[in-house]
Amino acid sequence: MKWIQKETTLRPRSRGFHLVTREVVEALSELAEIRTGMLQVFILHTSASLTLNENASPDVRADFESHFNEFVPENQPYYRHTLEGPDDMPAHIKASLLGPSVLMPVRDGAPALGTWQGLYLCEHRNHAGGRRLMLTAWGESA
Repeated sequence: MKWIQKETTLRPRSRGFHLVTREVVEALSELAEIRTGMLQVFILHTSASLTLNENASPDVRADFESHFNEFVPENQPYYRHTLEGPDDMPAHIKASLLGPSVLMPVRDGAPALGTWQGLYLCEHRNHAGGRRLMLTAWGESA
């Protein structure tokens, strides 16, 4: 059994849902050493999240952003945590709904995703910096 763990930082992105599969795989070149195993991607932040979904149509990512903005609106009178701006509390709620990590199978040194699946960074803040990820892979050595 081989274990690999590495922290990486994604470049800052605008608010929205962004495909980051390629960046994550490139940041973890050691993944090529795993023949059969798992890859966990964990975001080290509370106002952004990760999910797996459609990797072909950018309309899906735009629709995700539109839906989540309707589902968890800004400037609600019952929000108490407002010192960091109107997007902050909704960002925490959205991050909790989607979650901080994704677990993917690994086959022959790469994520074994479906034909139309990709890893999204879900950026819920208007002006966020780079997002740190903890990448942990384990499995049978190649």
